[in-house]
Parts: sequence; structure tokens; C-alpha cells
Amino acid sequence: MNFFSNIVSTFRQQGKLAQIIIINVAVFLVCNVSLHILHLPQVGAYLALPIGVEFIYKPWTLLTYMFTHYSLGHIFFNLILFYFSAQLYYLIFGEKKLFYLYIMSGLCGAALLLIIGVFFPTYFGGGFLLGSSASVLGIIMVMAIYTPNFEVNLFGLFTMPYKYFALLVFIVSTVLDFSINTGGKLAHIGGSAFGLIYGLNLKRGTDFFNFSFLKRKHKMKIVSKHSSTVNFETQHFTINEHRMNELLDKISKSGYESLSQKEKDELFHLSQKK
Repeated sequence: MNFFSNIVSTFRQQGKLAQIIIINVAVFLVCNVSLHILHLPQVGAYLALPIGVEFIYKPWTLLTYMFTHYSLGHIFFNLILFYFSAQLYYLIFGEKKLFYLYIMSGLCGAALLLIIGVFFPTYFGGGFLLGSSASVLGIIMVMAIYTPNFEVNLFGLFTMPYKYFALLVFIVSTVLDFSINTGGKLAHIGGSAFGLIYGLNLKRGTDFFNFSFLKRKHKMKIVSKHSSTVNFETQHFTINEHRMNELLDKISKSGYESLSQKEKDELFHLSQKK
């Protein structure tokens, strides 16, 4: 009992980025060990998302599919992209929103495929969807919108702006040879579309994941003899938001590396307050 308690405790101490990677790796190991070593029924059959009426009997697969991989190449490629893109996202927006974006991008990818599967049952019926690609592409597309000029170093050979990197990843993973793994690539489109929409709305000042309106806030007010009031909480929030936007605008125009170390620390500090 202590062994599992220690595992749970250690897991909870990790950030959301590390937790998502740990879950993906753990599910990958369980699926492969159960199939190839223990010769048990495929665990992945209960975790992958079935395309068709069978989904009605396995609704939990809407979430589990995005953490499930069988191929080593599949999970390696997805988690490498996730790690480097999520690091930048986490730095700017914080870890909770990283988790929300991962889940929502994956859900949108699954939803698009399920909807198309309804209209083309003979083509997609009986298939399964698994892998974190839709979720990862959602994160990549947000950063392509928000930090388009951030310099990405590819294999130490050359650099390119993040917007071109995102386009390259989308073309290679989704557009090329669309006839192979068509269902998975439709899910890529769904996840990417959510990322683009979310990123565009962020630039306009709207955050889908801002749930602060659900929390009851205690506001400090000072009442003068003229009955005017000053809301210090709102004023402080406005100052923080203004400074955050200044730093993000600088990243958008000149890239993340254009920030001084002090500005990077300030950005990280502000992002954790959001």
C-alpha cells in the first residue's frame, strides 16, 4: 500500500507537463507489456476511441484515447513535440491551462472524427482512434498564433520562426499522403482548429479557460468623504494584464529570446497568477 501511495504522492508533486508525459508513458508500457509479455487481451481496446456506434458503450474513451499509444515511434514523436511546445506554452500561460488545452484539443479532434464517421460509416466504421497527436497539434497551433516569430532550432542545423515550424509539422503529420490513417489525420485537423481558434481569441483578449468569474472575490474598497471608491484588486489586475501583454507583444514581434532574463522571470511570475 505504501508503494502505491508513494507513487501517487510523487505524481502529484509533478507539474502538469510532467504528469501528462508520465501518463502517456505509463499507458504505453501497460499496453505493450500486457500484450507482448503477459499475452493478455489488449488493454488498448478499452482505451482507444471506437469510431461508430460502439462509442456509445465506451464514452470514457473520449479522454483515454489521447493518452494511449502502441508504437514506440508514435509516442516518441508525439511526446518530443509536446515537450518542446508545451514548455513555451507553460512559461507564458501556466500549467493549468496547458492541461485544459491538451484535453480540449484532443476532444475536438475526436469530435470531428466521430461526426464525419456518422456520415461515412462504411469508411470509418469499426476503426479506432488513439494517440496524443490532436492534443499536441492544438498546443503547437496556439503558439504559432501567439509567438509566430519565436526561433525554433531544428536538430542544431538551422532555425525557423515558430509559425513555419507549426506549418511544417502540420503538413508532414496531416497533409502528406492523406489516404493513410485518414481518421487520425481528421482528428489532427480538429485539434489544430481548436488551437488556432483559441490562439486567435487569446490575442483578442478572450481566454476560454478563464474561470475566474466562477470565484467569489473579496474586494477592498476605500470610501472617501466624497463617496468615491477605489478598487485596488481590479487596479492591480489591470496593471498585471497590461504588463503581460507588453511582454507577449515583444515575443510576438521579436521572439522569446529577445526578452532579458529579468523579463523572462517576470513573464513566468505573471503567468502563474492567471
